[in-house]
Amino acid sequence: MLSSLLLTLFIAMLLPFLAKAPLAFAMQKAGGYDNHNPRAQQAALTGFGQRANAAHYNSFEALIIYGCAVLIAVAAGSGTVDNTTVMLGWVFIASRVAYLLCYWFDYATPRSAVWLVGIIAAFSMAARAVLG
Repeated sequence: MLSSLLLTLFIAMLLPFLAKAPLAFAMQKAGGYDNHNPRAQQAALTGFGQRANAAHYNSFEALIIYGCAVLIAVAAGSGTVDNTTVMLGWVFIASRVAYLLCYWFDYATPRSAVWLVGIIAAFSMAARAVLG
């Protein structure tokens, strides 16, 4: 079970880089990728590019929360990493993939809903470990 939980963490670590691909595409369409000052170029993007940029940065933000939740679950001991913990991990991953898709395709309300599902999954994982 621990390896399954760590696999979800590994996937969560990859998601910000997956989210970079559409952003790089948008930057390329906006006059070419400015590798000298990419953040200034990203800040000037609109529409799809702006959403891709926000999705990219939010992936890093979510990774911090999820990484801490996994750390708490693993540190709490072997009994904490059970089927429920692993299921919460996969719920988090599924919600983050859905979140990216919703952001890219401009589905604002569903995006907020899947964001909430992911955050609840991460905090539930941590709470189960802490409250034991």
